[in-house]
Amino acid sequence: MSEQDLKLGYIGLGNQGAPMAKRLVAWPGGVTVFDVRAEAMTPLAELGATLADTVADVAEADVICITVLNDDQVRDVVGQLAEHVKPGTVIAIHSTISPETAVELAAQLEPQGIHVVDAPVSGGGGAADKGELAVMVGADRETYQRIKPIFKQFASLVVHAGEPGAGTRMKLARNMLTFTSFAAACEAQALAEASGIDLQQLGRVVRHSDALTGGPGAIMARDDTRPLSPDHFLYDMFVHTRGLGEKDLSLALALGDAVDVDLPLAKIALQNLAAGLGVPHVSEQE
Repeated sequence: MSEQDLKLGYIGLGNQGAPMAKRLVAWPGGVTVFDVRAEAMTPLAELGATLADTVADVAEADVICITVLNDDQVRDVVGQLAEHVKPGTVIAIHSTISPETAVELAAQLEPQGIHVVDAPVSGGGGAADKGELAVMVGADRETYQRIKPIFKQFASLVVHAGEPGAGTRMKLARNMLTFTSFAAACEAQALAEASGIDLQQLGRVVRHSDALTGGPGAIMARDDTRPLSPDHFLYDMFVHTRGLGEKDLSLALALGDAVDVDLPLAKIALQNLAAGLGVPHVSEQE
């Protein structure tokens, strides 16, 4: 059977799942969709998807994508599918769940010849609608190569993170960065507001400059987190970044003291920036 002949299934048509499933409707082998809300399936039917009455009806598919709310729902859906799917079926979990859940489900169903992979996504419903998601896949290499063309229907970046569970671990690290950055943004707004700055204007500046510099992702170019050697291609650049960061963080903390705003994240950033960049000060290495 060629990749194009694979029959697809999709379970969970919420804000994330619906646009992902929509991108699969044109797949040559067809797609069968299911959601507990009948109204969620109607737009997919109008586009040509086959509607299922139950989870079991999706089990005839060769590759089944799942986007439900949490670990309990994932376990429930996978458990129902396991009673009906044939050996060789791939069940791809796109929900953000515990890495242990993906590992356990993969191990449980492996003896039946069923491949459970975790493939969480990043980018939101808007990116799914445009086919621009990032997908982080935890699967054996052969299964990854088999399902990658399918994921490319709704993603512009598909990464093989490693064995089952690795996709979720990568997603958790990525989301930790997002929400820690949000907390830092809230702290920056508190400082700006207390010092008389218009928050709307600050937001415009941040969005503009992040689009140019790449934000936190701009420094994520290393293979490991060990200190850099002086001959490393990033060393001089990161020493420069360290100097700018420590100067600006010190100035921000001084401003916070002046306007009586506590900046705990900025204090931690000042403390950890050098070592985090891989260019610790000499005293930190002793």
